Amino acid sequence: MKKLIGVIGSSNVDKRTYELAFRVGELIAEARAVLVCGGLTGVMEAACKGAKSREGITIGILPGLSVADANIWVDYAIATGLGHGRNMVIINSAQSLVAISSGYGTLAEIAFALASGKKVYGLGTWDIKGVVVCETPEIAVSNALINT
Repeated sequence: MKKLIGVIGSSNVDKRTYELAFRVGELIAEARAVLVCGGLTGVMEAACKGAKSREGITIGILPGLSVADANIWVDYAIATGLGHGRNMVIINSAQSLVAISSGYGTLAEIAFALASGKKVYGLGTWDIKGVVVCETPEIAVSNALINT
């Protein structure tokens, strides 16, 4: 079975954050792992786009009821109708997670992941106990792949 690596982060990001997420997506695909995320914009879109640029597989766990809400780089869109509750589906599906950016939604996802015993590797995100701060996308993804 392929490894599922979660990518969590804000839907509104700056250029640097978008580039970090894109690179994370590329690296997940290059490792032949599957990227699972919230399927919308920002970090999620950038990571999916990066994965697709390397012929990777992407899964988007959507908050609403329409798969049409997914960004165009999602291969498998799952409409949940759960709103923010869909974050638990992402957390429970992923074997480990890379957190990028520092929105409150990302903070909640990090908290859910840590409470569920999942490893979280951070790039420019909340510096809280349990999140392994990583300097580069390469370090974050390498750790996520090793510690699944």
